Amino acid sequence: MKKEGEQTKSDGPIMGFWADLKKPFFVLAPMADVTDCAFRQMIAKYSRHGEEGGGPDVFWTEFVSADGLCSPGREALLRDLEFSDREHPIVAQIFGSHPEHMRQTAALIKELGFDGIDINMGCPDKSIEKQGAGAAHIKDPKLAQEIIRAVMEGAAGLPVSVKTRVGYNTEDLEGWLGAILETKPAVITVHARTRKELSLVPARWELVKRAKELAKGTGTLIIGNGDVQDLADAQAKADASGADGVMIGRGVFGTPWLFDRARTAPPSLAEKFEIMVEHTHLYEKLLGDIKNFAIMKKHYKAYVNGFDGAKELRVHLMEAKNADEVERIAREFLRSATVSDTL
Repeated sequence: MKKEGEQTKSDGPIMGFWADLKKPFFVLAPMADVTDCAFRQMIAKYSRHGEEGGGPDVFWTEFVSADGLCSPGREALLRDLEFSDREHPIVAQIFGSHPEHMRQTAALIKELGFDGIDINMGCPDKSIEKQGAGAAHIKDPKLAQEIIRAVMEGAAGLPVSVKTRVGYNTEDLEGWLGAILETKPAVITVHARTRKELSLVPARWELVKRAKELAKGTGTLIIGNGDVQDLADAQAKADASGADGVMIGRGVFGTPWLFDRARTAPPSLAEKFEIMVEHTHLYEKLLGDIKNFAIMKKHYKAYVNGFDGAKELRVHLMEAKNADEVERIAREFLRSATVSDTL
């Protein structure tokens, strides 16, 4: 008798919630020190997730170390896996190079109530690669396959996906994607650059189209990733490449409303500042005891731009030490701007 989550050679991928998504779907990229629980809650609220025309269709966590989750210091890392009821479907992204730790972590993620598990096999950070994880997997397809199968075993029925690049130093889509496809993941997210290219060159979406062709008949869905600005751009890239879905990363900075398909215009400056202040207070409430306040400040460059005085305001915000100071600085700027407009 087949155990739960076990696959035979004739089986296709375990799809779970992925099978129910209307194509093309648009998903939130996992970004370290960005897509934390505070920012995801802001996105869920201001993109009207769960309502008609709202999104994103799938949430992703920041990536979390499987080795760390299997260590005595796991409690702090578990905070990175906290999520609210409004964020379903949500996928937990993990990284690591030890199959047993990845298997144990997958079992933990299922226990925590996630809808899916994603394996990071594309991060170019040197500290991650030194652990044999992230983009380092591209150089060792056999270990990568072992890792994926270990996660599938631990996931016991949850859909497993992989986020990766098109090659390491050079493009090797057929060989590398072929190795992943052999393991029958539900989804492969293709960042359309090599590891060597980082984000220094334009993403090559023609490679996403080729990835879709390579995956034809396998049951595995292909998500394209790279240089996506907004939903209109995502739709255009999906149409051109045939991708089942599109992942949006940098485009969501400072725009938690981005996935709201019904929104026809951005918020006013005053509304944007209210959202920024709300985001800052939520970050401080949920993560202030374990994360440096400086991490929050990377969002201010995106929230504060495109108007007179934006550069000077950002300088002041970068000097703020807490959410109350951010709120005071923002409100003082709005008051002064209003006075100037009436003179």
